[in-house]
Amino acid sequence: MIARIVIPIILVVLLTDWYVDCRFIRMCRLHRKALRCWWWLQTTLVVVYSVSLALSKNFAPDNFDLLSWYLLLLTVWILPKLVFVVCSALGWGHCVYHKTKTNWGNPIGLLCGFILACMSIYAYTLGFSKLEIRHVTYYSKDLPQAFDGYRIVQFSDAHVGTYGETRAGVLNAAIDSMNAQKADMIVFTGDLQNMRPTELLPHQKALGSLKAKDGVYSIMGNHDYAYYIEADENTRKANLQRMMDLQKQMGWQLLMNENRVVRRGTDSIVVAGMEYEGKSVKVPNKGDIKKTLHGIDANHAFVVMLQHDPTSWRTDILPHSRAQLTLSGHTHAGQVEIFGWSPISLLYKEWGGMYYEGKRAINVSTGLGGFVPFRIGCPGEIVVIELRKGK
Repeated sequence: MIARIVIPIILVVLLTDWYVDCRFIRMCRLHRKALRCWWWLQTTLVVVYSVSLALSKNFAPDNFDLLSWYLLLLTVWILPKLVFVVCSALGWGHCVYHKTKTNWGNPIGLLCGFILACMSIYAYTLGFSKLEIRHVTYYSKDLPQAFDGYRIVQFSDAHVGTYGETRAGVLNAAIDSMNAQKADMIVFTGDLQNMRPTELLPHQKALGSLKAKDGVYSIMGNHDYAYYIEADENTRKANLQRMMDLQKQMGWQLLMNENRVVRRGTDSIVVAGMEYEGKSVKVPNKGDIKKTLHGIDANHAFVVMLQHDPTSWRTDILPHSRAQLTLSGHTHAGQVEIFGWSPISLLYKEWGGMYYEGKRAINVSTGLGGFVPFRIGCPGEIVVIELRKGK
């Protein structure tokens, strides 16, 4: 993960620290040598830390806390320092050009850097711990009468390895909230782990306590295939089997390009779950829409489709086979949302919330957790979807 951006990070660290040294520390009259020694010592430690993480053979180090602390360092120290240096350099250039003495870039940069650092601390603490329950009503003429008022709870992108022991209470609170909804069905739309199925073990009992009248259905996300560790194919297959076994032990029905029929008297709906199909550079596409919808009378069935990546909603097109309602995740809303906008919207047309196209709709969950324990403006969410006949 860090290996992809380690060179730009090191350049930022070296250039910003050099600027601060030249413009400020060398101008100090007291303890100049001691200050410079301390300053370049912290620079060296940051560079060593960056390189050590970049050399990890896996997507993230085995000790995930090392990555979490590094990302906190990045957002609380390195990026605010970059903001300060940019403001200071612009202010200095303004002074040179206009032949003035007061560099207003310094106080502006300090203020902006301080605000950024505070926002980052909030995002890693309270921001990641927040939970939101979003209620949605979906109307469809195709819905069988017996399922009018049917309630589905959706959650996605739990990334339980990020919770560890220190944040386990956040996950347990989310599980209690889901059970409190008294749903007819609970669905999980992928990314249960970060890298390894063993991450589930401390939370297996809690996840297994999820209950709904018609059960808990799940699909695989890109992280669930264990392609984020460097391993041979046999190890990957073993990890995949372990993930499947753990979900079965929790009482979940994992759908691997398959579907199930849920009945109410003579009426029925179909819940279909497709394997991962997306743009991940690590994980090959495994989704098979034809196999997923095999045996379904597409002209008459009401289908709730589970697809981890929302882009599948547009790419998987078969004559008369598009599901009325698709449930996805994957985007996390970038884990940053400001006044209803997220940078992830530059990559995904459907990135958070309900979207409609004719008779079809997709709900994209912004996720419960995240690979990185950082959220600002978009708390972890549980979605309660009520199906209604009509319109």
